Amino acid sequence: MIDCNLFIDNIFEGWTPDTDDILSKTRKILQHYLETPEIYENSCLANQEYESIAFDFLFCDSTKTHEINKEYRNKDYPADIITFAVFADSDEDERFVLDMEINLGEIIIGLDRVIDEAQKKGISKDEELLFLISHGIMHLLGFDHQTEEDFQFVVTHQKKALESIGIIYDKI
Repeated sequence: MIDCNLFIDNIFEGWTPDTDDILSKTRKILQHYLETPEIYENSCLANQEYESIAFDFLFCDSTKTHEINKEYRNKDYPADIITFAVFADSDEDERFVLDMEINLGEIIIGLDRVIDEAQKKGISKDEELLFLISHGIMHLLGFDHQTEEDFQFVVTHQKKALESIGIIYDKI
């Protein structure tokens, strides 16, 4: 398993997910993606030399995601998830590996939106959170979903990644 340095900052007061469990499952999701050839070979990690991967989480509320969306993305609405794919979004000649570690970027998740969506879908908050995390990791690896075909690729692989940690997710 690849060494993965993950950091969580939770500024949302309405729910504190089990950080150890979330980090453990996040590492397994990432490992699943790295072991899937059609993902790894088409990701920003292909042809890179590294020993570890890092990325950060910010758990907040939708007021904060609205502020971030407006300030950094010129989008005037709250989001359930925002990713800043620092490594993937950099030009290949501008990507750098510091001390054999690749910093993929940051995943920002509005936990109030997670709670609302979980209730609507009739699933646990953790399942919805892990669904968003699996989605965010795909973005950090360089995958987007501007076309229906790309969307289906991302969602199909998200479901497989969640299955690898024992979650059957059929609420999309």
